[in-house]
Amino acid sequence: MGAQLIEAVKAGNVAEVKRMLLAGADVNSRDEEGSTLLMLAASVGNLGMVAALIESGADVNVQNERGWSALSRSVFNAEQNRGFADVAQALIDAGANIEAAISYGVRPLMLAAGYGETAVVEVLLKAGADVLAKNEGGFTALMMVKQKHYVDVVNLLHEAEQISGLGEGSCESKNAPGSNVITFLKRPSA
Repeated sequence: MGAQLIEAVKAGNVAEVKRMLLAGADVNSRDEEGSTLLMLAASVGNLGMVAALIESGADVNVQNERGWSALSRSVFNAEQNRGFADVAQALIDAGANIEAAISYGVRPLMLAAGYGETAVVEVLLKAGADVLAKNEGGFTALMMVKQKHYVDVVNLLHEAEQISGLGEGSCESKNAPGSNVITFLKRPSA
């Protein structure tokens, strides 16, 4: 039943997945690559499937051997070139660890920022993600995103660092004499 369950999750068949789970299938089953059902659903942004799996008792904090969790998988899908803020929010609401790091100490906020996923960054910041956390190379999310010129994300992270009173975005930071400071205008909230 494990392979059938995995295929039903990949196909997005919520009714069939619920039926199999009620028949005794393991909600924390893994595929051949170590991804749980919840990771598979989160990575493609299937909010209905994510909700059904959480309701059935899926562990939102399980990680695969590379440290990826359902939350980190929801942050960005390279094949679809996007992240899923609604799925990230559902996982956070269910108790997902917003600071769980993947390789090199990269946290979900850093991953979302690095791919310019403004909506996911907002969800993570509202949930209390540590804007000053550094990866193993000593880089914060803001340091990582500046090289990619995602203005909206840079603005969000600067604001979050200012609120924390620390970091590069702090009002207390000093600029070198003769340096130029560029201020980006933030889009008005809808």
